[in-house]
Amino acid sequence: MTQARTTHARRSKAPKTIVFALYDKVTLQDVAAPLEIFARANDFGADYEVILASPTGAAVETTSFVALKVHRALSEVPARFDTLIVPGGVPPNFTFTPGEHDIPEERTPDDVPAALDMVDALAPRARRVASVCTGAFALAALGLLDGRRATTHWAHCRHLARVYPDIEVVPDSLFVQDGRFITGAGISAGIDLALALVESDYGPDVARRVARWMVVFLQRPGGQAQFSVWTESAPSVSSGLRAILDAIITDPAADHSIAALADRAAVSERHLVRMFRIHVGMTPARFVEQARLEAAKVLLATGDHGQEAVARRAGFGSADTMRRTFRRALGVTPSMYRSRFRTTGIQQPL
Repeated sequence: MTQARTTHARRSKAPKTIVFALYDKVTLQDVAAPLEIFARANDFGADYEVILASPTGAAVETTSFVALKVHRALSEVPARFDTLIVPGGVPPNFTFTPGEHDIPEERTPDDVPAALDMVDALAPRARRVASVCTGAFALAALGLLDGRRATTHWAHCRHLARVYPDIEVVPDSLFVQDGRFITGAGISAGIDLALALVESDYGPDVARRVARWMVVFLQRPGGQAQFSVWTESAPSVSSGLRAILDAIITDPAADHSIAALADRAAVSERHLVRMFRIHVGMTPARFVEQARLEAAKVLLATGDHGQEAVARRAGFGSADTMRRTFRRALGVTPSMYRSRFRTTGIQQPL
């Protein structure tokens, strides 16, 4: 079945060129999901031209048993284009300086240095730069995310924050935009990011049509914070810091100001912040907020308490504060979260 091309959206005078920077062992879904979104957007009036590029123009292997043919080598990519997309697959355990590679060979594909050189060459040519999953590590290694907010796959957020402290890592968002850089979370979040790009380029009507055709959310409720951050919170930390973390998680409504936490840990506030940065990957205030958010999510999904009661028990103090936090962190209100997640997991038809 083929969807007829429509002209409901006004086309730009020239197509918007999107370049995918591909390399061996790229994550297939990080490429395929956005590609499908852009292709279907063209069916509904958008005008995208997509270029799959690799350093030499050779096909690349993926993580999913298949190879991808590419359209062009780096040398054949236009001098200016609209959007660069860096998909995941870049190992998060490397450092990189153009021309000076220090990459653990035992866990790194041979052509990752060439791939990073390619991103380094292409990023200045693009109006905007987007990454999916661990593609954020390529941008981070190049210094492109310094002083910016960014995200990556939930399993690597803490590592990104620790290795690149100049980046404000947002672990509970499906994608984050800061200036001309947009970073996406893992795997299927490439769909969310691509739909957001389509909406920005051609309006909500086109994006809505694509989402409907693809049977996905235009704006997915919640975020990758649906995975508990506590399972990722530094299991090997010292007993003193572990006691602090456990106290925050078990009693989120208590006084967990930086001063109170530092007093309990018998360290200075500055040292406490440094400990959290190194071992937890976020500030104490951020961890406390996440603990309270986690507690509120559980209370909303499993009980019948009103929002004021949930807010007090979770440590937010008021329902207004809790609502603002839910909006900022998850993109939904507490009532929306409750209605969606107090289910068997099988959603009713829309």
